[in-house]
Amino acid sequence: MLLKGNCLELLAEMPDNSVDSIVTDPPYELGFMGKSWDNSGIAYNVELWSQALRVLKPGGHLLAFGGSRTYHRLASAVEDAGFEIRDQIMWLYGSGFPKSLDVSKAIDKAAGAERPDRIVETHGKSGSHENPTRHVTNAGTPSTHEAQQWQGWGTALKPAHEPIVVARKPLIGTVATNVLTYGTGALNIDGSRVETDDTRSPASKTALGVMNDDGWVAKEVMAGSESGRWPANVIHDGSEEVLEGFPSVKTGSIKPHQQNSESDSFGLKGKFITGSHLGDSGSAARFFYCAKASKSERNAGLGELPKQEQQGSYKFRTDGSLDGKETEPKANIHPTVKPIALMRYLVKLVTPPNGTVLDPFLGSGTTAVAAILEGFNWMGCEMTEDYWPIIEARVAWAEAQPKTLL
Repeated sequence: MLLKGNCLELLAEMPDNSVDSIVTDPPYELGFMGKSWDNSGIAYNVELWSQALRVLKPGGHLLAFGGSRTYHRLASAVEDAGFEIRDQIMWLYGSGFPKSLDVSKAIDKAAGAERPDRIVETHGKSGSHENPTRHVTNAGTPSTHEAQQWQGWGTALKPAHEPIVVARKPLIGTVATNVLTYGTGALNIDGSRVETDDTRSPASKTALGVMNDDGWVAKEVMAGSESGRWPANVIHDGSEEVLEGFPSVKTGSIKPHQQNSESDSFGLKGKFITGSHLGDSGSAARFFYCAKASKSERNAGLGELPKQEQQGSYKFRTDGSLDGKETEPKANIHPTVKPIALMRYLVKLVTPPNGTVLDPFLGSGTTAVAAILEGFNWMGCEMTEDYWPIIEARVAWAEAQPKTLL
């Protein structure tokens, strides 16, 4: 159910203990592309999360994305509202672009020194509905002695992860009592296990154990489950940049058909890295894999909607550097569309069978699509009118899809 309007006002009208989970991607409060909706402070508003706590059933989980620079304020507001912070999930990706100041160039500029060989490309038009963006293709040769000393210095790291706060409404009694009473309070571990094809010994020695009169006795535990690995608090996009961080993963071991593309059914099946793909000895195979949303996935089901210029969308070269601004008109103009497979994985992790998922910041409707494809009910708030027809069209598309579960 699409609720049109301000989420703070809409949540206040909802009954107590009426939803089973909340999965949402609120503003990161970074002033993205100069947009007012990303600089309102709503994600830090304790009153908002207090209302979310009230409508959530006891033991219900909240999953909320945050920005790496502002996550702490989001998590603090969630905790101050009365939630228990249970964990943090990291979504790792390789396609982020650093927005860094060139210190050497700044020194030259302050000194009034020019760099004749500096090349800057401008994308967009001044005076249009969006500000033009400038991309330096050649920084040029430092002119002053001081600038030469500070060449190669900047002010920002390449963004490569988004944290997700994992919080839970306090239980009523024990976990067992809460689950039996409300159907909430636990995570769907088996339903979210990471597929693996490898064969592991049924038991292994671990650091777990007990101390007795003879000293430390290691406890034998199952090394794994035939149904897959225990879901971890790390998710990644399968990119080479991420995989290179896992020593047992060879560069290029993700095949093109495994990437999130037109052939991946737009997240209907999801993606797992399995032992047969990468080998499973402490590698990325242990974690759920989900690439960023492709163009086709973003616009699936929107064929009847008019295409518009999408704001905040960029093209990247294979080395991760910016290759200019996307200018091709699109039906889905939302600038930060999450992949369907990722949202399916998250809603399934925290929502009981036949449960209702709430998203206070529905955006272009990916949470709703994910809930429908996983067989859950959904409710979502969205105040931006331009996104309402996108949500409605994507929901209709999802409802017409076969329910092939992740």
